[in-house]
Amino acid sequence: MSASLAMTHLVPLAKEIDEDKVTPGVLGFIVFAVMALAVWGLMKSMNRHMGKVDFEEAPETEAASAKSAAEPKAQRG
Repeated sequence: MSASLAMTHLVPLAKEIDEDKVTPGVLGFIVFAVMALAVWGLMKSMNRHMGKVDFEEAPETEAASAKSAAEPKAQRG
């Protein structure tokens, strides 16, 4: 008898949820999880590609450095 009395007290608590309230639900979670996995994969791929990039600059040739040194003198003249 006490089990049925407890159930009658718990049923109204379940109905206190607002049925007009919109929530993302399971589909929203799945979409968010797929997007998070896609971003993680893209970041991992970008990190791998950036590791292959060589950032060292090529040394200037003597002709290019002589030309750049002569330009300011010609402009002053």
